[in-house]
Amino acid sequence: MEETEHTCPRARPTVAAPAPFANETSCHCQAPHEKLTIAQARLGTPVDRPVRVYADGIFDLFHSGHARALMQAKNLFPNSYLLVGVCSDELTHKYKGFTVMDENERYEALRHCRYVDEVIRDAPWTLSAEFLEKHKIDFVAHDDIPYSSAGSDDVYKHIKEAGMFVPTQRTEGVSTSDIITRIVRDYDVYARRNLQRGYTAKELNVSFINEKKYRFQNQVDKMKEKVKNVEEKSKEFVYKVEEKSHDLIQKWEEKSREFIGNFLELFGPDGTWKQMFQERSGRMLQALSPRQSPSSSPTRERSPSPPFPWMSNRSSPPSSPKAASVSISSLSEGDEDEK
Repeated sequence: MEETEHTCPRARPTVAAPAPFANETSCHCQAPHEKLTIAQARLGTPVDRPVRVYADGIFDLFHSGHARALMQAKNLFPNSYLLVGVCSDELTHKYKGFTVMDENERYEALRHCRYVDEVIRDAPWTLSAEFLEKHKIDFVAHDDIPYSSAGSDDVYKHIKEAGMFVPTQRTEGVSTSDIITRIVRDYDVYARRNLQRGYTAKELNVSFINEKKYRFQNQVDKMKEKVKNVEEKSKEFVYKVEEKSHDLIQKWEEKSREFIGNFLELFGPDGTWKQMFQERSGRMLQALSPRQSPSSSPTRERSPSPPFPWMSNRSSPPSSPKAASVSISSLSEGDEDEK
């Protein structure tokens, strides 16, 4: 029996380009698509082709929860090729509801996820045997919570019964519904922001009264922001003034202490000025009242007495002739003694 060439595409060697759509590259394998068990797939068999894993969804407002689910599907087996089916707007609006992103936006979002090898557009809501055979799907990956829709309690029930279902874990705390709930809850904030960015009230489906209200609130917010900036600048200015005042007061205190210290050193009880004053006072007292000469110092020679005592004072001659005779007699006696 002649062997048939196997031409199934393998996983992309690089993630530098977006994933292709199913009509651009599909499995052209002519050999029978042998059925695998989960145990065989986890052992890395078959060796001649990757295990083809399929994951589907709406993927509206593509977020990290979607990406983590696809990452788990990609890493279920050692050698896997991940196909992602995205439902069209028609099916989604019929069975689930209106979407934020249209189908083309959702297709493109999936193409740029690094874990996706191939994107299948207009994927069916319920997987049929013909669809599984057409895309050579080995296993279907989805979270294990029963997905009730289209009159069925679980649209993956027949996949689970066939042994082709592999569960993944949901990421708690993030979902498309949660994101939409945040937008609805903060609708006024987003409407005001988009009006400020240039969107019209008609584009945002905002009434005339609400438009004026939002624009007024934007003006109030701008004024509050200006007041806040002024307050911050004022606080900064006051802080700088306080800092400079503190420095000036500290310098003034240092200079004051230095001045007082110098003053006390000069004019204090034991200061320099008192010592100078005492030295000068002592010099002045010494100049005004000199000390007595010592007894051993030579005496000055006495000037000779006049021959007539009464002549020592010319202005006072003898008051009477009798006194004059007495003085002359005393003088003569003196001469006799000298002889």
